[in-house]
Amino acid sequence: MSFWKRVRLTLDMIRFEHSVFALPFALTGALLAMRQSGFVVPEWPRLLLWIVVAMVAARSAAMAFNRLVDAGIDAKNPRTKNRHIPARLLTPRFGWAFVVVSSFIFVWACRELNVVCLWLSPFALTITFVYSFTKRFTSLSHLVLGFALGIAPAAAWIAIRGSLDWRILLLTAAVMLWTAGFDIIYACQDFEFDSQEGLFSVPRVFGIAGALRIAQLLHVGMIACLIGLVFALQLGALAFVGVLAVAGLLVYEHSLVKPNDLSRVDAAFFTMNGWVSVLFFCFWAADIFLLNTSYARHY
Repeated sequence: MSFWKRVRLTLDMIRFEHSVFALPFALTGALLAMRQSGFVVPEWPRLLLWIVVAMVAARSAAMAFNRLVDAGIDAKNPRTKNRHIPARLLTPRFGWAFVVVSSFIFVWACRELNVVCLWLSPFALTITFVYSFTKRFTSLSHLVLGFALGIAPAAAWIAIRGSLDWRILLLTAAVMLWTAGFDIIYACQDFEFDSQEGLFSVPRVFGIAGALRIAQLLHVGMIACLIGLVFALQLGALAFVGVLAVAGLLVYEHSLVKPNDLSRVDAAFFTMNGWVSVLFFCFWAADIFLLNTSYARHY
């Protein structure tokens, strides 16, 4: 098998196209940081480019690591037994090499941002890697995954400003709750398998119906965090409309999944959450730039 075919299979294995899930939130964090700096950010195109590189590299490393660590579990699960590693479409050796290269690219991107990002890069990678082991001993694994994605907007803020502002942690909390909620929905598919294998998940502990209610509560918490951030950063009407749009999409997402009918989990998980992140970014970016333009005209 050629090298480039293995690379293509690896990108397919980690669902590379789903980098869109967290990337818009990271870019929103960067734009909010630029706004707080009065849009006086030298070399901002270069910084945004390296933020994107860092985000994609970190997610790629984490996803490949997860597939490698979970290969034995995936081989037993009827839903996942045809994934690339269990199906022997890719060798673990190539997968580990991909993890190392992606991790190196992430650290290099952090180095190009600022020294604080470079110092924090090992901790960020550790958080994303640790998630892969958590379902073996805690049902809080969904929140760990959420936190791994949630640090993205805070990291982007640090990349722009070189320091952290507590207010951006509201966006970290929102992303964490959003991710944990939709991960719980996705985990409902493996309720029986997790129970048989002794793996930990919210559906296994609370049942599918209870898990779906918890996912709903987590998503309510996400909306509350976003509303809090609108007021904390004194954003405008478009940002608030963006929150309402996200809330509407989440309501629809939950309407797709019932305790006795999980046939549309993929639509709820992949399609709707892709729209959530993209629409959120569009509304908030428009609000940020509109407020900046209005401010510039006023003065």
